[in-house]
Formats: sequence, structure tokens, C-alpha cells
Amino acid sequence: MIVAVGLDLIEIARVRQAAQRHPVRFLKRCFHPDELAELDGRKDVYPGLAARFAAKEAFAKVWPSSLSWRDVWVMKEGERPVLRTSQDLASAMAAEGLVAHVSLSHAVDHAAAVVVLERLPRDPASEGPP
Repeated sequence: MIVAVGLDLIEIARVRQAAQRHPVRFLKRCFHPDELAELDGRKDVYPGLAARFAAKEAFAKVWPSSLSWRDVWVMKEGERPVLRTSQDLASAMAAEGLVAHVSLSHAVDHAAAVVVLERLPRDPASEGPP
């Protein structure tokens, strides 16, 4: 069952400006090292950074409590983006039976992300006797 949907749209130029103005502070504060490593070597990293930033914002819109920028990050499984989470957040999501799905997109000037928070059906066999 879908619990919530979050959407975020961001101007790539804003991410570029923040990264150029405060490269170490901005990148270290907002992005997981795995995200930065995955984008390393691209001709232009800013569309990818902006899409990942949008994914963090979209997730924040579906999650009921505050988080750090690095509690959620995007990695690729093949060509498909997937959300990864800190251990504390992963535990909280598992306790509620929640999984998050992400979709990213970018064009010349903007990047966008959609996050769908889904509650998986509980397996009655795994709950034990009543």
C-alpha cells in the first residue's frame, strides 16, 4: 500500500553555485561518499548531484521526522536508481514495514525526483502465534 509520495524539482544552477561557492562543505554535508564516488569522472556532475539532492528533498517530504542530508542517498543498481539509508533510518523503516522507491530525471536546467513510500503487507506466518 502506498503511504506517501514526495516530489522535488530543483534548478541545476543552484546546486552548481552552492558546490562552487563552498565545495568541500556543501559536498561533504549534503552527499554520501558513495554518491560522490559514483558521479566521479562524469563530464558534468551537477545534473547528477541535483537529481540526488532532489531525491533527498522528496524523501524528506514523505518521512515524518527530521533527518540528515546523508541519512538518504542514491545509488544505481544497473541503470535503476535506488535509495540507500543510514542504519537508524533503515531500522525505523523496517519496523514499520516500509520501503522507498525513487525515480530521477533531469533536463538542461532542472532535476527532479519522486519518492514513493510503500508499506509492505505483513506476512502472518512470520508473526507467530496469536
